[in-house]
Amino acid sequence: MADAFRTSTLDITTGSEQTVYDLTGDCEAFLRDAAPDQDGLLNIFVPHATAGVAILETGAGSDDDLIAILRDLLPADDRWRHRHGTPGHGRDHVLPALVAPHATLPVLAGRLALGTWQSICLVDTNVDNPQRQVRLSFLG
Repeated sequence: MADAFRTSTLDITTGSEQTVYDLTGDCEAFLRDAAPDQDGLLNIFVPHATAGVAILETGAGSDDDLIAILRDLLPADDRWRHRHGTPGHGRDHVLPALVAPHATLPVLAGRLALGTWQSICLVDTNVDNPQRQVRLSFLG
């Protein structure tokens, strides 16, 4: 019988642009090793003060729409009290209040129980930090 709890850390390079980075394949690969044929929960956690995790459709424009609405809600201007980094960087520190830095998903028989068009995504608006970690934990 496999361990009831497994964890791993992904190192992700998001680059110098605001991005929605699809983690679904990475999560599926982790589960193939960590939870073959097991039921349980997968927790995805981003240990950063300026990034989040979202479940959404990708590839049909929703990922770009998310970045666009975040630009509208959190403009990169001088209104923010948190002022280090690039202009408007304070808004990146507000992002996790809107896009939580974690998600927990059901796993059935070792596979993610996502809806047809759902993907697990890292949401990163912080162009000052292109290196991110994502912690994946399976609890059987």
